Amino acid sequence: MDRIPFTSEGLEKIKQELDHLIRVERRKVVKAIEEARAHGDLSENAEYEAAKERQAYIEGRIQELSGILAKAEVIPPLKEAPDRVQFGVKVRLLNLETDEEVVYQIVGPYESDPANGKISVSSPIARALIGKEIGEEVRVKTPSGEKVFEILDIEV
Repeated sequence: MDRIPFTSEGLEKIKQELDHLIRVERRKVVKAIEEARAHGDLSENAEYEAAKERQAYIEGRIQELSGILAKAEVIPPLKEAPDRVQFGVKVRLLNLETDEEVVYQIVGPYESDPANGKISVSSPIARALIGKEIGEEVRVKTPSGEKVFEILDIEV
């Protein structure tokens, strides 16, 4: 069974979503189905169909999250900044083509949120950065073309 790396914060978000689906959303949808049934003919009841679709989505998501949690492995946070880029660190980069600085935290695949600076450990940028040191130049092939970065800093 392949393990899925997580930061402790990322794993907590998954647990909270699962808990919310089980304790809140599942109960809401059962109530919505009961109310829709009370309206009579189910074959032409749009509310009933919508509630059943919502129930299927919720149950599917519960199964998905349960499977993720079964494979989850929390990677302990580092106490001090390492010499090389690794899982969990924040990396400050300089795009050598645009002179723009960016900061990325390398996280698990279910935690990634590029708009907020969190990139998956399996993304092209993270794969290119892993194992590199401050001052090194890194070439990354991305969907929008090749980019060249210089690693300015590594933080925990």
